[in-house]
Order: sequence, then C-alpha cells, then structure tokens
Amino acid sequence: MNRSEQRAKAEYLLALHAGPSLLVLPNAWDVVSARIFARSPSLRALGTTSAGIAAVLGYPDGEVTPRAEMLEMVGRIARAVEVPLSADVEAGYGASSEAAAETASEVIAAGAVGLNLEDAWHGGESPLLPLEQQVERIEAIREVAEREGIPLVINARTDVYLREIGEPAGRLEETVRRGNAYSAAGADCVFVPDVTEEETIRRLVKELDSPLNVFAELESPPIAELERLGVRRLSIGPQAQRASFALTARIAEELLERRDFRFISQTMPRAEVRHLLSPPDPARSRSASSPS
Repeated sequence: MNRSEQRAKAEYLLALHAGPSLLVLPNAWDVVSARIFARSPSLRALGTTSAGIAAVLGYPDGEVTPRAEMLEMVGRIARAVEVPLSADVEAGYGASSEAAAETASEVIAAGAVGLNLEDAWHGGESPLLPLEQQVERIEAIREVAEREGIPLVINARTDVYLREIGEPAGRLEETVRRGNAYSAAGADCVFVPDVTEEETIRRLVKELDSPLNVFAELESPPIAELERLGVRRLSIGPQAQRASFALTARIAEELLERRDFRFISQTMPRAEVRHLLSPPDPARSRSASSPS
C-alpha cells in the first residue's frame, strides 16, 4: 500500500466518526478473524484487539506483549484486509513521549491508519498517567502523523470508569476533563470503556469535544439506542475471541469427556477457509477509501 492509499484510508476512517450513523468497529486478533469480519458488506473499518493478539501469541493482557510482536500481527492484519485498520497499542509501550512517537511511527509503517492510546499505566504506582504526561504523548503522536503525511486517527482512551478512579460522583467530570484535554492535544475520538448507563453516555456525548467511543457490554444499550444517544463508535475488544474460546472449551468437553465429535457438523468447510486466506478483492480496496 502506498502513502496516498494509506492517507485516503485514514481520511475515510476519520470521516466515519462524523456520523450520522454509528461506526461499529469489530476487533480482530489474526488474519482469519479479520477476513471473517471483512466478508460482511456492512463492514466499513476494522480494529485490532491487543488482548486478543496477546492471547494468540501466548501473553496475558496488559502491555506484556513486546511491541514488535504486537505490531507484526497488526501488519499482517492490515495487509489482509482492504478496509481501514485501527491498531490497539495499549498505553503505547512506554510512558514517555518518545516511546509513544516511536509506536505511532511503527503503526503507520505496519499499514494501520488509526490507533488506540490508553491513559492507564501498567508500570507505575498510579493507575493512570498524569494528565499532562498523556497530553504530551498525544501531541507527540500527532507530530509523527503530520511528519509522515498520514492523518492518523487517534482514539484516546481514558480508564477513569474502568479503573474506578476517585468517588463515583466525580468520575464523569474527570473523564470529561481528561477527554477534552486529549482532544485539544490532537485526539480525534475519546474512548470511555465501562460506561453503560444511558444518562452517563448522554452527558459524555454532550460534554466531550470529540466523538465518543464506548465498549460493548451485555449491560450496554442496543446499537440503535447508542446511535440515538449520539455515540459515534462502538468497539467489542476481545469479546468475539472469548466467545470462540468458550466454543472451543465446549468442544473439548464434548470430545474428551463425552467422547462425542458431532461438533464437526458445524465446522466451516475447508474450501471456505481456503477462500478466506486468498488475496483480498482489489474492488474492495477502491471502495474502502470513499465514504458513502
């Protein structure tokens, strides 16, 4: 993929956040899962799941996976599909602005056109990075994107609710404070996981300066309601992969404990799997850079 194609995909991904419809962004963990999502004519863009890729590579979630291994899989997925790809790079693989900038450069080199950046920090005493430090990291990523000529879509994640920071009554205010500071630093979207209550979502949509991304939970409002509330992006993270793990666990029990292999009747045919691994359709590539 040349730079002009990558730039067009980034511009398309950004345009998808402007509405009016909600961007449903599935999260893939390898080439086959990416291709399965890409079979849907309704797919407009795709994300990766850091937890899912970590599991495939044999690591637990939480920025344990080496950056090089994570981005090698991101590159494989980017080359396997023609829709824009956003990479989940956790907290950027280092607390410094330099580390965040290097990660952003490698995301672009891998062929992705967006990234998630968490303000949760796995290597320190505090559960979240200081606001000023996260702002500097976002600014560094935006500088890299401008230098590379790719309008990288920065999805700034704040884990105020997920990490239960402070008293419950103050979490919305702190989320808005952080989210708007991240937007001013160059973020295009604010990701707030673990928010499922309608009134909270409504207030976040109203008070945040950037489009709101929420995470799909069983307790979340339906997609149509999220769209009505003004949410612009919905992620599923590792949920699809974990569903496949649950299915594999059931198969293991049926096969080994019940000595039953009738699950084979529900498998995907070999020819279909081979088709999933065939080169992507160039026609999809042309449509992927043109919002409709």
